[in-house]
Amino acid sequence: MSVDMNMDILIVDDYRTMLRIIRNLLKQIGFDNVDEATDGSMALKKMREKSYGLVISDWNMEPMTGLQLLKEVRADAKLKHTPFIMVTAESKTENVIAAKQAGVNNYIVKPFNAATLKMKLTAVIGNF
Repeated sequence: MSVDMNMDILIVDDYRTMLRIIRNLLKQIGFDNVDEATDGSMALKKMREKSYGLVISDWNMEPMTGLQLLKEVRADAKLKHTPFIMVTAESKTENVIAAKQAGVNNYIVKPFNAATLKMKLTAVIGNF
């Protein structure tokens, strides 16, 4: 199965600079259809209005964290199969375990580059 390079991707981060960085990295590896949300609740609203092929979300956000967003997505019959990658500055083992238990597809620790992002994406959605 080939990866749809035109699929819609939702990036979620409360830090606008990080949104811009992730958008630019996605563009470098060939993905242009990128929407943004600045917190988990905004992301959930967008996901219920539009179908995304992938969600890349920061962990630390207010009022709804990336982990809470992930749990909401996995609990929603319509959204639960959406590939979900968590991004965080913390590589604590308990965080990785909590994300895995909540159903995350992959985990990226900041800072990261286009090569790391591509590797993580390939593990989740396949080679492209």
